Amino acid sequence: MTKVAPGSLLDIEHLEATEIAALLKLARRMNPLQPKLRLRGKRVLLLFYEASTRTRSSFEIAAQSMGAMTTLVLSSGSSVEKGESLLDTGYTLEAVGADALVVRHPAAGAPLLLARHLKIPVINAGDGMHEHPSQALLDAYTILGHKKTLSGRKVVILGDIYHSRVARSAIHLLSKFACRVTLCGPPELLPESAAGLAPGLEIVRSAEDAMRGADVILVLRLQKERLLGMKIGLEDYTARYQMTMPRLRLAKRDALLLHPGPINRGLEITAEVADCPQSAIVEEVRNGVRVRMAILARALRTA
Repeated sequence: MTKVAPGSLLDIEHLEATEIAALLKLARRMNPLQPKLRLRGKRVLLLFYEASTRTRSSFEIAAQSMGAMTTLVLSSGSSVEKGESLLDTGYTLEAVGADALVVRHPAAGAPLLLARHLKIPVINAGDGMHEHPSQALLDAYTILGHKKTLSGRKVVILGDIYHSRVARSAIHLLSKFACRVTLCGPPELLPESAAGLAPGLEIVRSAEDAMRGADVILVLRLQKERLLGMKIGLEDYTARYQMTMPRLRLAKRDALLLHPGPINRGLEITAEVADCPQSAIVEEVRNGVRVRMAILARALRTA
């Protein structure tokens, strides 16, 4: 990758497995309830061009838990509405004293662009259809809270994989730890070309077949509007790919269920599954604070 600001976290694809393992190990040392003020005197700015609840709030709480000052900058109400470019916004935030920049943007590559031009670390909080690295890290952290190792685990990623930055980051991370990754969804939302994202990926079109023997199931959010104009309709999708209890029972008895949120109950997942004992959806959110504390500590070299 082109040289970027030290401490930046832009994707999972270009991280070594040892770097990922070190971040997860650091996250285990983080305690939001008894934090060390590692970031006292630091300023973390959150630049969000897209709506967010979990990612934004957990980064903010993570930074504040370690003593940092945080400022939220939304595209609405800022100079972005006046036509200011992304780079000029970045230069402005660096100039006013930001020590690190957390960025969510609808365009793939936006955080990378900033990291190439700014001197402060840039953390990707989700960029277009590219990646969502902190989500993949917190999912791995959650899995390891229930399983001794990632290696050899069968992980099923179910749903709209084509549009999902969560799926891309998860695929890259899991493939680095010798997981057996199965992708499941209709051709419209899971093209055959997805098998080229990482070595050893398997594409299975039947949800029932995909679930058999699964250790972990990652259900992706489905946006209804993405089915418009496609051969598969909403009723057809839910009939074939909705995560239901009968499908969950085909997985291993101790299979773990994940979902990045927000959940569309009754669409990609039933309420019964979302709230079942195997669901770690709320736990994922809670773990997001620890993991993002580790990301910020690494970015500002206070670990």
